[in-house]
Amino acid sequence: MSFSNVLRKAASRVVPLAVRAVTGSQRCLHYTDVCSSPVPVVGRSWDILLRRSFPASGFTYSTKAKSDEALLKVIESEIQCAVESQEEQPEDIPPEFPFKIEDQPGQRIVTLHREYQGEDITVEVHMPDLVTGEENDRREDENEDDDDDDETETPNSSSLPLVVRVAKGKKPVLEFECTAYPDEFAIESLSVKDPENSKDQIAYEGPDFGDLDENLQKAFHKYLEIRGIRPSTTNFLHGYMVDKDGREYLTWLKNLQKFVQA
Repeated sequence: MSFSNVLRKAASRVVPLAVRAVTGSQRCLHYTDVCSSPVPVVGRSWDILLRRSFPASGFTYSTKAKSDEALLKVIESEIQCAVESQEEQPEDIPPEFPFKIEDQPGQRIVTLHREYQGEDITVEVHMPDLVTGEENDRREDENEDDDDDDETETPNSSSLPLVVRVAKGKKPVLEFECTAYPDEFAIESLSVKDPENSKDQIAYEGPDFGDLDENLQKAFHKYLEIRGIRPSTTNFLHGYMVDKDGREYLTWLKNLQKFVQA
């Protein structure tokens, strides 16, 4: 087949599309300012076909507006649920709570400060890892499947990550990474850090805490309890951080709402 035949065959498929849309054989003639010869242009049916093939910007704007309106309704519904789920009055700080709380809105971490017999104690409290009823059942099933491997066991209750630092002036800092559970806390790691050392240097941080002698582990638990890291403290912090998580989520939703409305 010659190249000219190919062109004619392709043209025969494309050209009639607009022509078949016109009822009758009438065509209107329009003249351009550049050329004096008439240029045949298909009438109203061709114009409708073009609009269907290439939607106008107004149509796109209308679709965007409807989409934004639907998104706003979902956000407003979620805001209402978040407001209803919050407690009317946050829990008061217990009078025996030994730390000063530094809580910056918009931050995921709450910092605690305390001075104890010449020591500067700082605690970083992170957002809790919440375990709901269904999540608890799922984790129990996973633990049953992994009974032969204790290292893969997943806690079945909500937990609260803590980083405790005990400093004595410019001397090295004792740093504990802990996880608080209801009515108890576990020390995950222990290290001695020199504030004057370069951050680029990788210091030896000691063995895994679980590998230490059992008596030494108990002694460090007692060491932290005396300095205020005890179940009564961590239980209050757990509820405090749950409330903070709800407040931060509500603020985040309202910021989303303002952005979409703008």
